[in-house]
Amino acid sequence: MATAAIFSSLRRRRSPSLEAFLAPFDLSGIALVKTLASISSEVVSSFAATRFSFQRRNARALLRKIEIFVVLFEFLAETRSPSSSTTALLCLKEFYLLIYRSKILLEYVAQSSKLWLLLQNPSISGYFHDLNQEISTLLDVFPVNELNLSDDIREHIKLLQNQSLKSRLYIDNNDESLRETFYSFLESFENGEIPSPTALKTFFVERLAFKDSNSYRNEIEFLEEQIVNHDGDLEPASSVINGFVAIARYSRFLLFGFEEDGVEWRIENNHPKVGEDTIVTSVPKDFVCPISLDLMTDPVIVSTGQTYDRTSIARWIEEGHCTCPKTGQTLMDSRIVPNRALKNLIVQWCTASGVAIESEFVTDSVVSALPTKAAVEANKATVSILVKFLADGSSEAGQTIAAREIRLLAKTGKDNRSFIAEAGAIPHLRRLLKSENAIAQENSVTAMLNLSIYEKNKSLIMEEDDCLECIVNVLVSGLTVEAQENAAATLFSLSAVHEYKKRIAFTDHCVEALSSLLRNGTPRGKKDAVTALYNLSTHPDNCGRMIEGGGVTSLVGALKNDVVSEEAAGALALLVRQSLGAEAIGREEGAVTGLMGMMRCGTARGKENAVAALLELCRSGGAAAAEKVLRAPAIAGLLQTLLFTGTKRARRKAASLARVFQRREHAAMRSGGYGFVGNVNENRDGGNFTTDVSVPMSISVPVL
Repeated sequence: MATAAIFSSLRRRRSPSLEAFLAPFDLSGIALVKTLASISSEVVSSFAATRFSFQRRNARALLRKIEIFVVLFEFLAETRSPSSSTTALLCLKEFYLLIYRSKILLEYVAQSSKLWLLLQNPSISGYFHDLNQEISTLLDVFPVNELNLSDDIREHIKLLQNQSLKSRLYIDNNDESLRETFYSFLESFENGEIPSPTALKTFFVERLAFKDSNSYRNEIEFLEEQIVNHDGDLEPASSVINGFVAIARYSRFLLFGFEEDGVEWRIENNHPKVGEDTIVTSVPKDFVCPISLDLMTDPVIVSTGQTYDRTSIARWIEEGHCTCPKTGQTLMDSRIVPNRALKNLIVQWCTASGVAIESEFVTDSVVSALPTKAAVEANKATVSILVKFLADGSSEAGQTIAAREIRLLAKTGKDNRSFIAEAGAIPHLRRLLKSENAIAQENSVTAMLNLSIYEKNKSLIMEEDDCLECIVNVLVSGLTVEAQENAAATLFSLSAVHEYKKRIAFTDHCVEALSSLLRNGTPRGKKDAVTALYNLSTHPDNCGRMIEGGGVTSLVGALKNDVVSEEAAGALALLVRQSLGAEAIGREEGAVTGLMGMMRCGTARGKENAVAALLELCRSGGAAAAEKVLRAPAIAGLLQTLLFTGTKRARRKAASLARVFQRREHAAMRSGGYGFVGNVNENRDGGNFTTDVSVPMSISVPVL
């Protein structure tokens, strides 16, 4: 790992001032000496009482050297006798940089996790040696004779010069032995062998002094943070560190079970409650991933030119798909290219909009490194413990922890999702869906969502007795907003299988709850609801349920919402293909104007869906619905524009709709009627009849 990685890691934990990297060019003479005395004293006092877990000898040796510098600088400050020579000034400024870099390294060793320091033991020993070499070089050129130093200080400096010249790279044998033991655990799991509980206890509890579950949690979070922030610039590689994370997780539950680990279980005060209005920032559609419908944190481009969030498209490809999710085109290869320009725009928008990038983007992020066999085997061993506790445990808090860990493990990798289900987790998660503990319920439904991503698990969930009904109940009356939203997302995931669509739609209150979430939910909830309704709309037998459950009304209303309008138009375009759906949509106030609005300023896909829906509305919606479309005053211009600027599918649908207009226009003209873009107002009160006729317009239809 490069030195820059150390600095960046420390900057995330405690930001040093810019002076840590730039010499104080504006200081000289007594002011510079006083500054050196101050920062040197600060370093010594900050770490004098620190009990370093590793690098003890190197850290203490460096502190002793800085203590001598403190004596030197304080003497120069008190006697006000620094040399004015250029050499002395340059040396003092080099001391400034050297001491700050020493402080950064000491902070790194004091604040980093024990496991991370163990893995980096040889490299960090090298950093201490490099600093010692720099001290030796600096003392060689330091103009001691030009300074009016006392004899004892001269002796200290001379002694320090001799020590620095003789010092060699020091790597603690005990630390190295521990590191080798840690790697031996990795090798055991690679070979399909689980280390003994005694060996794990000796290593983690006795040698590393892990006292409780919280110790493990902090260590695991630190290692995962390194993977997220330094992927591609790590030694060992991210995939290897994932193996160590899995070993630590297994050891935690093996040795400490499911005791409280310091996680705050209550719902935060700023957590939105069910039914509570929330103030949100509308995210630009170009910044939203077409798969997850979330703000992209790491946008990447696939071979078709479409952009997705890295995690979402990687998961899509991992599940065996070989097509572009948005266009349906075959992916030429699985390579993905970072879209740095878009990422910069997203960061700028977040900054301008007050969106906290760290908290919103990084929290609960997925570690993307591919798992090694050791990680897979260690996770499998962990899952067996977690599922056994879910089955036999009586502690509600412990079961909540188990559900949370299953949720986290199920976030990454089809291997994890596969053996979690094989271990029998689904029946126990289903039971927790009925829990009165809000966090337990939220973790269980989210775990169910993550498991359902793996295709083979969908059937296990659907076949589990009462499981679908429990998921729908969480959607209807979940204890947190997140639980309701994730229940909707789970239904969307399950409805990807055609044979399940009808069963899901006909489950009591399902469509009604999705419709309510689409109308009243948070932006995330609306996205989850509209995608689920879209999937359900693809089954022809669900049309009646969509109408009865208020799905059609909610989808029409969603046409006005930029976040979900494209998906809403797509669902309506599916439902309108049936005469029952077309008639219901035609009766909805605002359906035609909403679809026309989508034609005017929607996305390319949204315009396709909108014009397709209007075409089917004319064909199957009855005379009244057709009249609404045919007499809309702006439709001619919108069609004309779409015929020349739309996608191939949009142009084809627009051409068909234009021909419908032309036939109606010609029929109206032959009967002495009006142009199709005119408005006809009929008033039969008192026997009066008036007709408002506008100038007929024609549309040129290109041959496709």
